[in-house]
Amino acid sequence: MTSPADESPLVENVSYPRLQARSLRFTLGVPRDLTVSPDGSKVFFVRTPDGSTRTGSLWAFDAETGEEACLADATTLLGDGGEELSAEERARRERSRESAAGVVAYSMDEACTVAAFALSGKVWVCRTDSGQAAALPTAGAAIDPRVDPTGRRVAYVADGALRVIGVDGTLDYPVVEPDGEHVAWGLAEFVAAEEMDRHRGYWWAPDGESLLVERYDESPVATWFVADPADPSRPPVEHRYPAAGTDDADVSLWLVHLDGTRAEIAWDHDTFPYLTRVSWTPHGDPLVQVMSRDQKHAAVLAVELETGETTLVRAQSDDVWVDLMTGVPAYAPGGRLVTIEDHDDTATLFVDGAPVSPKGLQVRRVVSLGADGAIVTASEEPREVHVAAIGWDGEVVLLTDGPGVWSGTERGGTAVRVRASLDSPFPAVTVMRNGSTVGTIASNPLDPGFQPEVRFLEAGEDAIRTAVIFPRSHEHGNVARLPIIMNPYGGPHAQRVLHSAKAYLEAQWIADQGFCVVVADGRGTPGRGRAWDRAIRDDFAGVTLDDQVVALEAVADKYGADVDPTRVGIMGWSYGGYLSALAVLRRPDVFHAAVAGAPVTEWRLYDTFYTERYLGHPDEQPEVYDANSLLNGLDEVGDLPPLMIVHGMVDDNVVVAHTLRLSSALLAAGKPHAVLPLTGVTHMTPQEVVAENLAQLQVDFLRRSLRA
Repeated sequence: MTSPADESPLVENVSYPRLQARSLRFTLGVPRDLTVSPDGSKVFFVRTPDGSTRTGSLWAFDAETGEEACLADATTLLGDGGEELSAEERARRERSRESAAGVVAYSMDEACTVAAFALSGKVWVCRTDSGQAAALPTAGAAIDPRVDPTGRRVAYVADGALRVIGVDGTLDYPVVEPDGEHVAWGLAEFVAAEEMDRHRGYWWAPDGESLLVERYDESPVATWFVADPADPSRPPVEHRYPAAGTDDADVSLWLVHLDGTRAEIAWDHDTFPYLTRVSWTPHGDPLVQVMSRDQKHAAVLAVELETGETTLVRAQSDDVWVDLMTGVPAYAPGGRLVTIEDHDDTATLFVDGAPVSPKGLQVRRVVSLGADGAIVTASEEPREVHVAAIGWDGEVVLLTDGPGVWSGTERGGTAVRVRASLDSPFPAVTVMRNGSTVGTIASNPLDPGFQPEVRFLEAGEDAIRTAVIFPRSHEHGNVARLPIIMNPYGGPHAQRVLHSAKAYLEAQWIADQGFCVVVADGRGTPGRGRAWDRAIRDDFAGVTLDDQVVALEAVADKYGADVDPTRVGIMGWSYGGYLSALAVLRRPDVFHAAVAGAPVTEWRLYDTFYTERYLGHPDEQPEVYDANSLLNGLDEVGDLPPLMIVHGMVDDNVVVAHTLRLSSALLAAGKPHAVLPLTGVTHMTPQEVVAENLAQLQVDFLRRSLRA
């Protein structure tokens, strides 16, 4: 592996917040989207040339020689004009939190002879044997191009239509086109992309002769308007947003042949309105997973291709919610049906309806399925994630060794292992061929200039995994006690306390400004089983805040000589922003200042799939929504500790109405507070200057408020 110290020296006189924004949180220059060819001879990946250039290119690593080659240099292909994105592509990238440019994703045929990707709305194909890349004469601004498994054609979406073109550029035509003003084919609807971790809207047949294609109609969805008040001449952007308790998009799935004939895939849409997963492997009929609106019931259905009818092959239910998992459901070789389901409070690998992995091994995702078993990522200790092979007979073999957060892929005798650890903020990407290490794929990220120093503890009776970060110059017991900054996400299905140094870079920078920073993963976070993550049902405000208090008390107890529990601040973004504002509103006796970034303040304004999973339907449980809202009970709040609320004015996920309504309610209750609007900023803040100044303003606010 190329040393970051050799390739990416710290940029002199540039602050850490600016480096973080410039490097997209130190992801630039790092290999991503790894694909191994069927014979294991090549590993394909995307990487930017260094840690500050956002334009990614397609690369290949030779598993025989250990050499790298750039197959498609996006900068060269784009030329002097640079990259221009359509509004639809910008929205799609916002859903996936993608801020990079150039080649950000690609698809390949089964043999990995052809790769396809989008640049500036054009479809490009690259021959992997020669590295020759060419733009195809496609129509409109192309989105999500995908090569068919046989390598003959590329499908892509443009103007709501799904089109197909030959890899040689011949015969570009629509196989299905919009049949309504708010209809789109081949794309994932808003809640699928934002909350289901499903960013695709079409799937090729293994023989490349047909496709399963999503059709969604947003006509039933309420129209919201996202405006930029900093530019009053610019009209608001119409945005269909399915808020909790309101109508979702009408979603259906169709079998579409290349001649344009199609048949709808049949299931009970009234019972199962959500299309959550689609899988089409050579080992059986296509599989779809559909889910009820309350998310307590899901059905895995096999599709009969001749008629479009479906057959139930696996019913899934839970009295709280059914979890959506990555890589399943799917058919493995031999026609085995593979799912991940709860069993003995453990996320367990199931084969044909029977559990095969052991209790206590929390399976997080299926990486691949083979003749002998599955490759998965899994945890026993939630702070670590390992790659493991689980045989169909239940035998488990760990494929990674050493603490850290591991991922990877393998095929044809070649395995790629990616390790994030506490030893370095940079991941190590190792390639092994037939069990022997061939080499490493170079990473060239920016150097943040320091290594986080992290201490762990397990707080309270529930052993809440907690990370504690002091200033690197701190002399324990020999200096004045430090104010504490709680820095949570703290919400469901998101984890921050991991054995990965990169996860604590920002926390270390904050700590170095004169604080003890605490990151705690309370109930609702993944990796600890069904009872743990479902404890938050109906009670965001109670459970997640209580767990932050428990973690704080444990830190104060363990490091009493070093921290001052009479000076406690809290800062976070998104759910962490909600939790931060909640902390000073509900527990001002514990929290003495807060910075709330892009907070959800009224859950009736957040989307259906996320909100109703945890709080139910607002018409059925209005009292639950009232209890978890930040807008209620403000007259009962005494002296409000200093509170700064930060929000991007063009955020289309957590719209700025959340902050404006909270500010109005606080003003009506006579509670002083500060609001910092970020003009032209969405739910992400990738702009360097904005990110730098915002970070410093937040720290300065907490320093003043806590007398640091």
